Formats: sequence, C-alpha cells, structure tokens
Amino acid sequence: MFRLSDDDLNREIVACGDGPASFNAEMTQQNHRVISCDPLYQFTAGEIRQRIDATWPSMVEFAQKNHSDFNWDTIRSPAELGRVRREAMELFLKDFEEGRREGRYLVAALPHLPFEDGAFGLALCSHLLFLYSEQFSREFHLDALVEMMRVAGEVRVFPLIDRAGQRSVHLDHILGQLEEKGWAWSIETVDYEFQRGGDQMLRILGTKSQGRVQ
Repeated sequence: MFRLSDDDLNREIVACGDGPASFNAEMTQQNHRVISCDPLYQFTAGEIRQRIDATWPSMVEFAQKNHSDFNWDTIRSPAELGRVRREAMELFLKDFEEGRREGRYLVAALPHLPFEDGAFGLALCSHLLFLYSEQFSREFHLDALVEMMRVAGEVRVFPLIDRAGQRSVHLDHILGQLEEKGWAWSIETVDYEFQRGGDQMLRILGTKSQGRVQ
C-alpha cells in the first residue's frame, strides 16, 4: 500500500497510528528499523489481546454485512480476512513487549510526536488519516501531516477514501495547504486494494513542486 522499495526499507521509518499491526515485527526480523507510535501501546500485551478478542467477531461480521464494499480477489472471504488479521496481530503480540523495551513501540499520537526535527527518512500512516474523515477534523489532518513532515523528509498516507468508500472531504483542501507550504505532493495508485476504491496513497516531499496524480 505504500510502494516501499528496498531503498525505502533501509531508511529510518516512523509508522504513525500503527496499532496492533505486524509491520514493525516483520521489518525487525529483516533487520530494518521502524518506530511505531500509537496510544494503544500504553497497555500490556495481555490487555491488547483482550481488546482484540473482544472486537474480532464484530470485524468479521462487518465484512460479511458489507461484502460488496471490499475486493475479495486476494482475501477470498470474511472468514479468511479474520484469519489473516488474527495472524498479523499474533505476530505483533509476540513482538510487542520486547519491542516496547527496545523503544520500537512508543506511546504517542498525532498530531504530536516525541522526536526531533528530521529524525526519520520516511513517515507512514495507514488507515487513520482520511479514512476517519468524519471523526477527525480538517485541522487535525493538516496538523498531523505537518507534524509528520517535521520529523521525516517524506510522508506517505493510505488510503485517501473514508469508511464509506468516498474520497475524503478533507483531501482537496489539504492538497491546497500543502502547495501553500511549498511541499511537493503526488497521489499515486498502488498495487493494493481491499476496500473498493482504496488504491491510492498521498506522498508528500519537503521540496517545492507541482502536485500531480499518477
């Protein structure tokens, strides 16, 4: 979903709003360096597991009730979705306590990150900004992107649609604000689409250039 190349993976990466995802664990196994940030990490692995166990059935039920909203080419069914998500969360849970001791999982939330300017080469945010356009204001979105740009030389956000599958109501305004700040941006189609219509990411660079869609 982020078009990550081998060169990208060798950069210092911060993943914002990472939640109980397996990205950090898998990248650590491959000797890459990722710092994940989420307020969820204030809890223990056992407490997070309890939350996962409580919400997992509703996640599968939601996919069943809204079957037509998703692309089932790779993941074939809601039951398989549940299995795949559970496996990813298990990887996270096995890695979490050690990763927290190592400083790879930090309690932090946008739009405030506890890092120095330019501490990372790449900041990632998946399934938070734009997806929750109804829950988070336009100002929150802009502040979050500005903060990620403060700590990293490049920002990537996926997807650009809301939970209803519509283009985020904040997106066009945000793109205008990025141009006012002199930041280059591009909207790029990626080789990942589970939520129908959710196959684009926003890339932001700290250099002046005209925005474009690829």
